[in-house]
Amino acid sequence: MMYRMFTYRERGGGARPGIAVNEALYDLRRLLGPDHAHWRCVDDLLLDWDEARKVLGRLAADIAAGARDAAALESSGIQFLSPQTRCGTIYAAGANYRDHVEAMGRALNMKLVLDPKSEGIAPWHFIKAGQATLAGHGQGVPYPEHTHMLDWEAELAVVIGRRASRVPVEQALDHVAGYSCANDLSARDNLKRDKVDASSPFRFDWIGHKCFTGSCPMGPWITPAEFVGSPENLGIRLWLNGELKQDSNTSNHMYGVADQISYLSHRLDLLPGDILLTGTPAGVGMESGVFLKRGDVVKVGIHGLGVLETRIV
Repeated sequence: MMYRMFTYRERGGGARPGIAVNEALYDLRRLLGPDHAHWRCVDDLLLDWDEARKVLGRLAADIAAGARDAAALESSGIQFLSPQTRCGTIYAAGANYRDHVEAMGRALNMKLVLDPKSEGIAPWHFIKAGQATLAGHGQGVPYPEHTHMLDWEAELAVVIGRRASRVPVEQALDHVAGYSCANDLSARDNLKRDKVDASSPFRFDWIGHKCFTGSCPMGPWITPAEFVGSPENLGIRLWLNGELKQDSNTSNHMYGVADQISYLSHRLDLLPGDILLTGTPAGVGMESGVFLKRGDVVKVGIHGLGVLETRIV
């Protein structure tokens, strides 16, 4: 029985884990009971994923059979938080969709490599700050004071559920707990430091560009990998105030999810709770010079994973 994990804000203000089955939402902590009291949040489940997925599968089957209705939630009043509330490291792939590289090359008048893998070039990643950057479905993200060029980037988020150390590509997906929708919000005018010489290695500011409060909206939930199939054939779209801006498919990845996990795991161990953002397709604001402003509503939809909504406030 298919299920998804999410986190919501309870009446007292705290974060509480939930499970979604057949479009209905349930309080997961009530379902788990005292036997699994140590799993207090989605992050705890990810730390013990091999065992947790078995328990959650049984709970989902019980719910589908009508045996757990007492833990049902009123979905209309749910305030979602990011599925993970204390994630590990967020690794983000840069320029990983063929259509995005082509579009950015035209917009910036740059000659970019369209098939780096065939040329023996390794994947490229940056690190996005963790917990403070997360925002949940429907949450408002404050417009950063340090930018006038706030951009959107629809991304497939990959959540690690098993320690990955020097894993081959063929085994990489065995380390994935699940997938989610994400938006890698970016302050485009913060990438280069204006008062630093263009030849200086200190010219670029990836923290200012990618790391600010709420710069990684994610959700509404995590869909376990067993219900997704291949992560390399998922439609991915983004709407800005109802207008379709990005419309692509993960088949346009230059480096697949398995490639990225394997590569990173040869640099350092990937740990349960780490997140991998796998790149964005064509259609970002930088390509046309259109950027986000206060009051905008951005929606990221990935086939089978739901729709993530973010308000810029």
